[in-house]
Amino acid sequence: MEFRVLELFSGIGGMHYAFKYAQLPGEVVAALDVNTVANAVYAHNYGSTKVKTRNIQSLSEKEVTKLGANMLLMSPPCQPHTRQGLQRDVDDKRSCALSHLCSLIPQCETLEYVLMENVKGFEGSQARKQFIEALEKAGYHWREFILTPTQFNVPNTRHRYYCIARKSKDFGFEAGKIWEHMPGAKADPTQQSTCKISTIVEPNVPAETLVPDDVLTKRVLVMDIIHPSQSRSMCFTKGYTHYTEGTGSAFTPLSEAESHSIFEAVKEIDMDPNSTNCEAAQHRRLELLREVKLRYFTPREVARLMSFPEDFEFPAETTNRQRYRLLGNSINVCVVGELLKLLTSL
Repeated sequence: MEFRVLELFSGIGGMHYAFKYAQLPGEVVAALDVNTVANAVYAHNYGSTKVKTRNIQSLSEKEVTKLGANMLLMSPPCQPHTRQGLQRDVDDKRSCALSHLCSLIPQCETLEYVLMENVKGFEGSQARKQFIEALEKAGYHWREFILTPTQFNVPNTRHRYYCIARKSKDFGFEAGKIWEHMPGAKADPTQQSTCKISTIVEPNVPAETLVPDDVLTKRVLVMDIIHPSQSRSMCFTKGYTHYTEGTGSAFTPLSEAESHSIFEAVKEIDMDPNSTNCEAAQHRRLELLREVKLRYFTPREVARLMSFPEDFEFPAETTNRQRYRLLGNSINVCVVGELLKLLTSL
């Protein structure tokens, strides 16, 4: 079967790369997103694909039918459902596009396969209820998952909600539950073999990636610091490098023992009541912190942790700030690719 993919909320093309990862026959017939910067990145990598700057709410059943699309891949805005947000769910204007699709899906007779990704927490939302009702009205069989890349040998934690649905036939594994591992795989991700961070690190990283002195001085103790031998990293968000806490990990080339020794020396200075107003002590403290050589992961390294292939590129005019934001809003290619294999399996 040849798949004709309609990619919505397409961003920088994560779903497109997942489709390629799954090695399925067919093509992406159209990609839609309102973000012009993201669309420029998409076009840079897939110039021949029909990427359009479009509001999803303007999409009609006639257009879907004219495209002959039989597979829908999408990652709608997660902000209405994030823990950091107001969690206004369907009352958030950013949910309007998904609500429109829920009314559209039952009308689109050419569509046979659907995959949707969203933030963990979506599973308890009113938007999820609307989505499942739309799938059932259209005659789909569906399954839900909460998965993270560490379950697929990727040293990055990024728990996300996924739903796969198809009309052709039911799936050969249990319905009525949210799967927290792939059918047939180990349920405990800690039992999986995960590659080390050293495998994704770039050589000769520019000095501009070093964590600035003011951040080292004030915020280093709340940073998630990763060493080369470790097999983990935090979820990277669009605020990476702009905000310190909870937006992603930082990297040191030192071993855990080496950095621990330095932080113990810093701790001794911090515990000395006379050091706070002592200029020499604070200068020594900063010198010690600089020895950790703490830096941010580069956009290329973050892309690797999100399983983007090496041939993925940003246009030269895309700033690092924009690159981090776009990656933070994207999907993990490997996880979605494996789900696509499952979605289309016999």
